[in-house]
Amino acid sequence: MPLRRPPLAPAQPDTVHVLDDDCDLGAAVARLLARQGFAARSFADPAALLADYAASPAHAVVTDVMMGDWDGFTFAERLRAIDPHVAILFMTAWPSTAHAVDAVRRHGGTDYLEKPVDEARLGASLREGIAWSQARRAAAVRLADLSPRERQVFDLMVQGHGNKAMAALLGLSQKTIEDHRAAVLAKTQTQSVAQLIALVP
Repeated sequence: MPLRRPPLAPAQPDTVHVLDDDCDLGAAVARLLARQGFAARSFADPAALLADYAASPAHAVVTDVMMGDWDGFTFAERLRAIDPHVAILFMTAWPSTAHAVDAVRRHGGTDYLEKPVDEARLGASLREGIAWSQARRAAAVRLADLSPRERQVFDLMVQGHGNKAMAALLGLSQKTIEDHRAAVLAKTQTQSVAQLIALVP
């Protein structure tokens, strides 16, 4: 008689927080996301979301740009201090090229959406952002195992330095550098400098 495998546990939906000082709009976006299979929760107050974040972290946060006392970029900076790897999507009724560039380059946004938000694009952007977030979290875990000296060697390796140059910069023998290189590759489960570069925050 063939063995029966236990049923797989249902996958948990990805958690998304929605921040908009327009309560009705924030709740509407959260409902839209719930229909797409996300576990969405809306907030109207940036400070309240940040205060609650440690107890209720998210895979991604969708935030308005223009709010009352805060703007979305100030909020993003404070959120990044708590969780540097969360995906952040900005949305605004007043789009501008300068804001779009700031959203991505300065504040680590994964997208910049114009209101009214297109449902299909929002869902696709969130899935891309969450995949990015998961990759960054996995990389951070792998790098966390490095000792301080191994982290120095890692940093020099991804900058393109060879063993001789690293030995001179760190005041170590080339044999010691080779040992540290081997440890870096083993701990990060990589086989090349190119793979190490992909782990750089």
